[in-house]
Amino acid sequence: MISPAIRPYRPEDRDALYDICMRTGAAGGDARGVYRDQTLLPEIFAGPYAALEPDLAFVLDDGGRAVGYVLGTSDTARFAQDFREKWLPTVAARHPLPGGEPGTPDAVMTEFLHHPELMVNPALADYPAHLHIDLLPGYQGQGYGRTLLTTLFAALDKAGVARVHLVMSSANTGARAFYDRVGFHEISVPDPGELTFLGRSTAA
Repeated sequence: MISPAIRPYRPEDRDALYDICMRTGAAGGDARGVYRDQTLLPEIFAGPYAALEPDLAFVLDDGGRAVGYVLGTSDTARFAQDFREKWLPTVAARHPLPGGEPGTPDAVMTEFLHHPELMVNPALADYPAHLHIDLLPGYQGQGYGRTLLTTLFAALDKAGVARVHLVMSSANTGARAFYDRVGFHEISVPDPGELTFLGRSTAA
């Protein structure tokens, strides 16, 4: 039996990334029954990172396909601009803006897709990099998440990026406990709503 191993992202991993994103996209739970559009979340939180910053994309491979990933950017402000200029034109037609006030999960996320500048928060200026990490349930709690993160931290540190942040649902208490164990601390952000903002150094 082949042990799962971490490796750089490859373009053929795209479908697996999208699947993982949906299976873990509802505060860590399965989002496939929450969103009607099964490509919306991945085209915000997975696809653009793999396309725009593949050198900061790593997957956990079980010997047949990716079963987890960590994706990141070294510069959130630049990433938001690239998202608008390079990524959004490739996906916007599939996800048109809803009219009126967003009233469904799909509508809320579609608004976010079309306004990538929302990911730039002045309170996070000292943490210019950010990341997304997801593992299928069968691979959680075995140390793979920690190893994925340390792989990304090393790449960011090598690129000269000192700090990284992430944004998570405050309801995802299991993930919060994990992030605490791997050295993240909470960052005070005005009006965080239902989100928690965490940061840490990229140094080992």
